[in-house]
Amino acid sequence: MARIRIPSAIVIIFVAVQTGFLLFMYARYSNFMTQPEEKPSQVHILILSSWRSGSSFVGQLFSQHPSVFYLMEPAWHVWVTMYQNSAKVLHMAVRDLVRSVFLCDMSVFDAYMPWKRNLSDLFQWAVSRALCSAPACDSFQRTDITSEMACKTLCGRYPFSKVEEACKTYSHIVIKEVRFFDLKVLYPLLTDPSLNLKIIHLVRDPRAVVKSREQSVKALARDNGIVLSTNGTKVEDSKYKVMQEICRSHVQIYETATLKPPHFLKDRYLMIRFEDLVRDPLSEISEMYKFADLSLTPMLKSWIYNITHGEGPGKKKEAFKITSRDAVSVSQAWRNDLSFQKIKKIQEICRGAINILGYQLVDSEKEQRDLSLDLVLPRRQNQFSWSSFNPEH
Repeated sequence: MARIRIPSAIVIIFVAVQTGFLLFMYARYSNFMTQPEEKPSQVHILILSSWRSGSSFVGQLFSQHPSVFYLMEPAWHVWVTMYQNSAKVLHMAVRDLVRSVFLCDMSVFDAYMPWKRNLSDLFQWAVSRALCSAPACDSFQRTDITSEMACKTLCGRYPFSKVEEACKTYSHIVIKEVRFFDLKVLYPLLTDPSLNLKIIHLVRDPRAVVKSREQSVKALARDNGIVLSTNGTKVEDSKYKVMQEICRSHVQIYETATLKPPHFLKDRYLMIRFEDLVRDPLSEISEMYKFADLSLTPMLKSWIYNITHGEGPGKKKEAFKITSRDAVSVSQAWRNDLSFQKIKKIQEICRGAINILGYQLVDSEKEQRDLSLDLVLPRRQNQFSWSSFNPEH
């Protein structure tokens, strides 16, 4: 049988060409695999907080920005519909709803309000400037500072489909939520390539939170029941069990984000204290905006100045209203309004949170009442000042 002889030189050339081709393909594949994924065009911001911590105010700081589509606590619908479950059990449903909202897929609300017809079917819709201006509502411009009352009057009958339509036209989607108690629940969102998620963790002195919660007992009763897993029974937080859970969750979230955090949390977590915010609003807001890739407009600066330097409201107070007031005085009101016995109890159940979040314990009623004693420990050097800002410009 005849054999075909191939010169060794040709074999060498063939092997070299084949090897070169394989190396070329491997290099292209490796380059493809190591190229960084393109971030989504929209920026997603989750304001993570708890009830009565100033989160409605912080939400408005973002809502009034012309580049922001904002929703306040959309997971309220989950908790109202599935109120017989615990907060832990509802974490997954809340997370799925938040993800859908970030992606401007509002069909997720079908499961919780199948009757939805108008904007006004959405919880606290009127505090969202984006739902009070075009394209959601024709009564206001995007650059306007809107009020909840005016929005309710003029925009409530627009169809619910406008929520999704409006959402898709904004560069930033911001959600404020008080229904997450564990940062690890959010890991799937932080690693989701379709999201560009950053988290602002807003905290407040637990003693001030308790004082504020006492003004909203009825409004918080159902949420308390879910936090305490009472199978749908509304409860008052008379023994501070809810506060104990809230303090525990703030510690968990903060420590998870700061003590050996996963790599995907790098540059995507910012903790803000309400007390720092009301003492030096421009500095703290500038930091939040920089973190969120937003810039302050002159109109926003004027509005922020007015809302943090105004005179206090009348005696009648509503649970979730944003009003112009002396914000620093409000943040310290607990020191005069709560008994020292109550303060001792709160400090006992929330000692870890008070220490870790940078607040000073008081050992006597004298220390509590002495307003010259600063109980907010320093965290950072402020770089901005209202003194150089003229609200009329």
